Amino acid sequence: MDITNGARGTVVNIVLNPDEPPLGESSITTLKHLPQCVLVKLNCTRAACLDGLDDGVILIFLAKSSMQITLGKKVKTVTRFQYPITATYCFTDYCSQGQTIPHVVIDIASPPSGKLSLFNLYVVLSRSSGQETVRLLQDFDDDIFLEVHKLELTLEDEWLDALDKTMKLWWQRLSQVDS
Repeated sequence: MDITNGARGTVVNIVLNPDEPPLGESSITTLKHLPQCVLVKLNCTRAACLDGLDDGVILIFLAKSSMQITLGKKVKTVTRFQYPITATYCFTDYCSQGQTIPHVVIDIASPPSGKLSLFNLYVVLSRSSGQETVRLLQDFDDDIFLEVHKLELTLEDEWLDALDKTMKLWWQRLSQVDS
């Protein structure tokens, strides 16, 4: 139903436990109980529409997970409660490939180790629909845009172009023989 790791959506509501007192006017609320569920509107899903909810809104309920750990000769059980969602706001360039993201903030500063390539830059700068929806996180080294591709990559690209032309000619000749 397209509800998988990497699915994107927006939290539209948090349903509080009925034992919580009504919310006050303060911008900060301290809860005594975990919320009953979180309502998330997914960007893309085949989940059935639930009565009373907008299309694409799903309920995320609290999940309980228990595990045993050994401390010396004692075995203890640890129980954890968690909503099976992760609030994120970042992707690597690799994970963002093929996606169009409405608004992006991009960090193209030199990383602490390694370096960015023209491929990295192309991927991150082309994820949004235009420069009006792209923001750069910090200053960067302009020289990265002056680099050239590695010779091996250029040779591979030329080889693939030649192979493409050879295949087209072969197909055209084959088509002429058949007609």
